[in-house]
Amino acid sequence: MLPRLLGWAVVVVTLIAATILAWPQAFGLQNQWIATHVVALRGAAALAALVIAVLFVLLTVPRRTRRFGIAMATVLALFAAANIAVLSVRGLGGSDASAGASDAVDEVTVLAWNTLGEVPDAQTIASLALDEGADVIALPETTDPLGEEIAIAMREGGRPMWVHTQFFDQVAKARSTTLLISPDLGDYEVTSADWPGPPDNTNTLPTVVADPVDGDGPRIVAVHAVAPIRWELRNWRSDLDFIGELCAGDDVILAGDFNATLDHFAGRGVDGGDLGRCRDAALAGGAAGVGTWPTDVPPLLGSPIDHVLATPNWRVEAFRVVGELDDSGSDHRPIVTRLVRAG
Repeated sequence: MLPRLLGWAVVVVTLIAATILAWPQAFGLQNQWIATHVVALRGAAALAALVIAVLFVLLTVPRRTRRFGIAMATVLALFAAANIAVLSVRGLGGSDASAGASDAVDEVTVLAWNTLGEVPDAQTIASLALDEGADVIALPETTDPLGEEIAIAMREGGRPMWVHTQFFDQVAKARSTTLLISPDLGDYEVTSADWPGPPDNTNTLPTVVADPVDGDGPRIVAVHAVAPIRWELRNWRSDLDFIGELCAGDDVILAGDFNATLDHFAGRGVDGGDLGRCRDAALAGGAAGVGTWPTDVPPLLGSPIDHVLATPNWRVEAFRVVGELDDSGSDHRPIVTRLVRAG
């Protein structure tokens, strides 16, 4: 009798844990340590649950453990199905964002790529940006010298860019973020501070906030939030809050490495936005379930932590995760979005 009771207690506890981890935002736990990492890797969590479910099915062969094995396999299969359903609804495809270079201020192509401390060379980054007709390039973990090299290569390709870089120190390249903006969008100035922490920047890794000099045009932000490792959780939550506040205006484009998925944005949106007033381009483009990190696992098992978001005055015309450059050295995949002014 006692083993049977213990078995059913394990089933019930597993069911409760699976329910919480499948949709932690229902319990306000999406930004807590274990749940944060499980929902960040929904595809991998689903695969792991299915593998364990198969092992429990093997327990159904001995008659004594049959009911326990079936019950545990059922709970794990439901957990896997829930994660697969969430990813499917968010989108596992995308659409071609290439449109060629455009001088129209009502259409903006945004490229974001965490370069892992400048592992891809300038020509690789510039070639991708030229092929996609990028007007805005957000490059976390990229220093000013590489940004200048990219700008030179793009100028030679017929697409000049202004370079804006912020760094918290010059010891680690991860502590730099570079933003390139086409002159066709007008003159921009960096308005974020050169030191870490709100109210003027993210806490550990720099975010570049650029505003139009004449006030005509979108605020453009190259984002780099810290990863939610255990000793950085407080800074990570603070970073997401700060980034959401950057999107309180009427005309904002955010791009970069948020180290967060749509699950982690829960509770930070206003007026129908996913983060602040901004809406996720991948979700609108049918690709919010495609992993952008890390590149050494298939996209469906990775984490969609790189984003482009924009206020409602921008419509997502196309979005895709670039998978052709997984061997370029970075552990992140680039993302490309084409935005068109709504209305």
